[in-house]
Amino acid sequence: MKLLRGFTFFGGLVILLLAFGFIFRIPLALAIWPWEDGRYSYLFIGSILAAISAAALWIGWTGEFGALPAGALNVFVIALTTSIYFFQLASQGRESMIVFGLLSLLSAVISLIAFFWSLRIPLMDERPMPKLVRVSFGLFIASLFFAGGALILKAPIFPWVLNPDSSVVFGCIFLGDAFYFLYGLFRPRWHNAKGQLLSFLAYDLVLIVPFIGLINDVSPEHMLSLVVYIAVLAYSGGLAVYYLLINPQTRFGVHRK
Repeated sequence: MKLLRGFTFFGGLVILLLAFGFIFRIPLALAIWPWEDGRYSYLFIGSILAAISAAALWIGWTGEFGALPAGALNVFVIALTTSIYFFQLASQGRESMIVFGLLSLLSAVISLIAFFWSLRIPLMDERPMPKLVRVSFGLFIASLFFAGGALILKAPIFPWVLNPDSSVVFGCIFLGDAFYFLYGLFRPRWHNAKGQLLSFLAYDLVLIVPFIGLINDVSPEHMLSLVVYIAVLAYSGGLAVYYLLINPQTRFGVHRK
């Protein structure tokens, strides 16, 4: 188990490096994205990678593999849906997408194996999930399903103009995130919420300042989307900070019951 913890923690560090690569638009990192994209799309990708790394680092550091199924389910949904889209693009004459389709399919298989393997591992911390967190997860799930579906249909709901292909992939990511929170909602224990809140906090920290700075430059038709997005970031970030750092029953350093 120590070897697995070390591997998970190291994997989290690698993903974190990739996150910084996208955030700061380092060519070596951007080269792994299937097509050329814009500044804010790369920032969004970096925020998603930062979110994944936060959960992986926490699980690797603590050895709380009982919390792994939620993350594995998240990756499985993203990988499966994006593989379908990549293969669809390949069938339309974009042969280079076959490689991305195969890599996504491999990720789906690995994450599905990890999901069923980790289901057998009990949580080390069985404290119940706080009520406000459960209610918030329900709201997040509904919002993510709505936004994910809209993005897959290429509706303009982001506060910047998206590459149509990126819109579909981002929609798949939101659908996967919905299942991430859904797992925690159906198994409402604190350690089935801690990873999600850590992920959300990392995601928020990457996006909140650039998005606030975007207010002066956003086009009028995207202003409402930006305001809603910032409101979601502020609420989810505040929720994470309170329960991870302030609430005496759940903050870091509090012994499990």
